[in-house]
Amino acid sequence: MRIDQFLSEARLIKRRTQAKLACDKGLVFLDGIKAKPGKEVKPGQRIVLNLTQRKIELEILKLPSKNLRKEEAKELYRVISEEIKKENLFE
Repeated sequence: MRIDQFLSEARLIKRRTQAKLACDKGLVFLDGIKAKPGKEVKPGQRIVLNLTQRKIELEILKLPSKNLRKEEAKELYRVISEEIKKENLFE
């Protein structure tokens, strides 16, 4: 499964086109390397999402075999760390 598709199916990024754009901008890393949208993923690999307001590191537990509900999508991965980025407008 492609990484942009996984991010969309796992509901980490809302749409596949947004996931593709995040990969193209260099915001998605797979096992420490910038990931291209078509990069294949498999269970056990680690993804880092360096988004505008937060940074998430997660491990892929399994790949979806069909469309999933929101509750089921959370079973596809395990969050290793999550950092909320705070912007201080006065500094």
